[in-house]
Amino acid sequence: MTTNNLYLDIHVIQTVPSSNINRDDTGAPKTALYGGVTRARVSSQSWKRAVRQSFKDDTVTVGFRTKAAAQLLKQALQKLTSELDDDDAWEQVNAVFKLASVKLDKDDETSALLLVSPGQIEQLAQYVTDNADGELDKKAIKAVLKGNQSIDLALFGRMVADNPELNVEAAAQVAHAISTHEVVPEFDYFTALDDLQPEDSTGAAMLGTLEFNSATLYRYANVNVNELIANLGETAAIDGIREFVKAFVLSMPTGKQNTFANKTLPNYVMVTLRPDTPVNLVSGFEDPVSSKTGYVKQSVQQLTAAYQAALSFVEKPLLNVDLGANESQVATSADNLTDLLEQLATELTKVVKDENGND
Repeated sequence: MTTNNLYLDIHVIQTVPSSNINRDDTGAPKTALYGGVTRARVSSQSWKRAVRQSFKDDTVTVGFRTKAAAQLLKQALQKLTSELDDDDAWEQVNAVFKLASVKLDKDDETSALLLVSPGQIEQLAQYVTDNADGELDKKAIKAVLKGNQSIDLALFGRMVADNPELNVEAAAQVAHAISTHEVVPEFDYFTALDDLQPEDSTGAAMLGTLEFNSATLYRYANVNVNELIANLGETAAIDGIREFVKAFVLSMPTGKQNTFANKTLPNYVMVTLRPDTPVNLVSGFEDPVSSKTGYVKQSVQQLTAAYQAALSFVEKPLLNVDLGANESQVATSADNLTDLLEQLATELTKVVKDENGND
């Protein structure tokens, strides 16, 4: 089967105990009003950073989101040419960034964070070294800064305000996670005692309060498979999707982790490969889950009901695999996460080859 569109949906139900993994400006857990009630919320930016950190833990090559891209290039140039002194290296670096139309300030930093991959820095340094006696080409520099993308750059994209030509379209979208039910803020009143306080003294050395909540979250992300292939190539894109699904499923933001030790694993995961459009199933929780015996079971039921309702509007998925259900009514059940990832990679490889006419 061939298709012009190819999207992967990732749905996760995950219960998190007392926690404050993503704070607002007052230090309170972020919230959202949905379905007329207050929900716990974890921002997409927070979870994307957790995914990037998870990539590093799994030794997946990721980029640098930094203001110090010029310094990285200088170091790479001097690594290739050991006799290159600082002044000459900075002269070459400034020439590159001028041609790339990316401004550097007096501290040789970019005005905003710039996401660059290790491959881009290395190839840029090699290009400059190979052309040290000639003129640098603006188009060649742009091509280097658009190619050799790391997985996080290809997935989450890049915006360069100084030069939109260097922008990279994100292949993945990550929704703000919200609780499937209403939450009520809770407060932890705590004290700290001075270990060397005299026995005849009373009172605490410190008093404080910390806001927290407990929630069963619905988490969602999608991947534009063809966009990722355009960024990385077929093989790297399929491998990258496996790594992204694994990282998204297993990662968690680390806010107040030492205080609450709230790291949990998902209760339910469903991945869907669609030939038409991505579908966020959060509408299944517009009516908040209400239960006296826990939220997970009812959340999974409402999620799968939303999946079935969506079939009236979209094409039949090419693949739907889930993990964590005793008896799945909507998907092929995987034995474990490795099995789920293997089923996904097999189907992706088949569909991509069919679409491109490969044997």
